[in-house]
Amino acid sequence: MTDIADGAIKKPVDEKPGTQPDTDMVWIAGGEFKMGSDLYYPEERPVHDVRVDGFWMDRFPITNEKFARFVDASGYKTVAERALDPADFPGAPKENLVPGSMLFQKSSGPVELTDYSNWWAWVPGTSWRYPSGPGSTLDGLQKHPVVHVAYEDAEAYSQWAGKQLPTEAEWEYAARGGLDGKNFSWGDEDPSLQKPLANTWQGEFPWQNLLTDGFEGTSPVGHYPANGFGIHDACGNTWEWTSDWYVNRSADVVEKSCCGMSVNPRIDSKEDSYNPAQPQFNIPRKVVKGGSHLCAPNYCLRYRPAARQPQMIDTGMSHIGFRCIVRPSDAG
Repeated sequence: MTDIADGAIKKPVDEKPGTQPDTDMVWIAGGEFKMGSDLYYPEERPVHDVRVDGFWMDRFPITNEKFARFVDASGYKTVAERALDPADFPGAPKENLVPGSMLFQKSSGPVELTDYSNWWAWVPGTSWRYPSGPGSTLDGLQKHPVVHVAYEDAEAYSQWAGKQLPTEAEWEYAARGGLDGKNFSWGDEDPSLQKPLANTWQGEFPWQNLLTDGFEGTSPVGHYPANGFGIHDACGNTWEWTSDWYVNRSADVVEKSCCGMSVNPRIDSKEDSYNPAQPQFNIPRKVVKGGSHLCAPNYCLRYRPAARQPQMIDTGMSHIGFRCIVRPSDAG
């Protein structure tokens, strides 16, 4: 495993401002890094040079405990707790247009990995309060990441807390922890080959979980070591929402300055985020990052900083959470 102290960490290029927004945030000094990967999945290509300014970031994903405080204080109702709009889901069975969320269900044996319905199901009554379906509770999960939160929910929390959601570039820079160009937030060694360094799936997905890390689902935040920037759970545990709209990345869409480097890039093109392969779903998509406890080498080797996926903004799932940032320029 690459030692975080082996000189791979790039020197910060700006200084920490004087005021820490709260004790659970860590300062991420701005700098340059190589964003993306040419080694794994097409949507991560090409590797390109990026610079981001410094910002504060939550050390951990937002927990059930913190999200409950927000709901108690604001009376907020998540998307999963509201009925669906039939106009957004033409042809959907009426019984599915009720409050609920997408819930992972482990299969009884090997299945075709191109068919998500073999392990995902829309389960009415599932929400952040009932993360394993109706009748489940948050007992023992207060320190676990909140899940079944749609993008709107994550954004509502961040606004209530006086924070923002990170851009994809900010998130990836922080998740790398200064290890520029490495595959994982701890170096290049796959955790499936050693002591687990993140909450991922061990065994054959989606039916055989060997529980080498001791967790069937999410794990308490901070259970695994922090990266070089002090960020925990950047890879695995839960995917995390970013503020960028999802677009297929290619050499001609990577925004560059005259010096060949993207500076504080963000994707504002909502119209380009719709899935052309599913025109029946008129729902734009945001980028989620970092993989989850359901990622496995045989199916989804995405517990890496460069990993990115599109996610419809109205859909929470049992493996998607979020964390927040504060930019000094936005702190007031």
